Amino acid sequence: MLWTVLACCCTAATSCASSSVCWAQPHSHSTRFCIPHLLERSTRVPKIIAGGVWRMFGDSMLRIYLAGEVAAERGEQLLREGDLPGRQGRLAFVYLVAERERAAPQSELAELLWPELPPTSWPVALSAVISKLRQKLAALGLDRDRIIANAFRCYQFRPPVETWIDIEAAADAVHHAEGALLANQPQAAYGPALIATTIARRPYLVGEDAPWVRSRRDQLHDLLVRALDCRVEALLWNGEVSLALDQARAAVGLEPYRESGYRRLMHVLVRQGDRGEAIRVYNNCRRLLADELGVAPSSETETLRRSLAG
Repeated sequence: MLWTVLACCCTAATSCASSSVCWAQPHSHSTRFCIPHLLERSTRVPKIIAGGVWRMFGDSMLRIYLAGEVAAERGEQLLREGDLPGRQGRLAFVYLVAERERAAPQSELAELLWPELPPTSWPVALSAVISKLRQKLAALGLDRDRIIANAFRCYQFRPPVETWIDIEAAADAVHHAEGALLANQPQAAYGPALIATTIARRPYLVGEDAPWVRSRRDQLHDLLVRALDCRVEALLWNGEVSLALDQARAAVGLEPYRESGYRRLMHVLVRQGDRGEAIRVYNNCRRLLADELGVAPSSETETLRRSLAG
């Protein structure tokens, strides 16, 4: 039941805010779910649903959004991207959250914030950025000195135990969905796959192009492809063939050389009764592999093609 409520809320929330959905795993071993209070402002989500979610989980948890608009939320307090201390503040916040399992040396952060040439007095400049960031986070009711600890010329983000982070939430959701599909329980994959695709579709640190940013974008890209695969299977189970077709095409567009994506798309088309279009998809795949990579489709893809001719 909980997954159904979350999935419905997640779908509606997509239209109201870029950072409006979060499901994540706290630092404890238990897994919990969260739909932030932004949902209550959506005309498509009944207030009883959004309010019910809050009653289940309370307002004390810290919710952090790294995909889409960078933001943090706790109770009724919302720290938006525009409230962060400039470009350096946004970068420092995202990096410290992502790397919170370790202490990041000040020199590492300085290179991150000023990659070309750090200011002569970069320790002072970095300290000012962190100080402003602490002040903003303290407005959420967090301990100013604890939330970003400072020792031995290092900084470390130390959130409360009850903290949810969207990208990590998406990764957990994909893992859950894939496990459900392997266990032949597509109904259990429906909600997690929807939540994962909603989060993973959002851009990551728009305007930045550092190697570590590109690496994390690649991770989010891979996560989205996996989530779309799960979403297709869950939608087919639920009889939503048209939506499954959209998701299958999206997955092929993201990974045009991945044969499994074409096979999944062909299966959806056959399910829709469009065998001719499925054959056309195969031909497109075969030509692309031959023209771009100089290889033929795998035996699995060829077997599927032959089954369509029968």
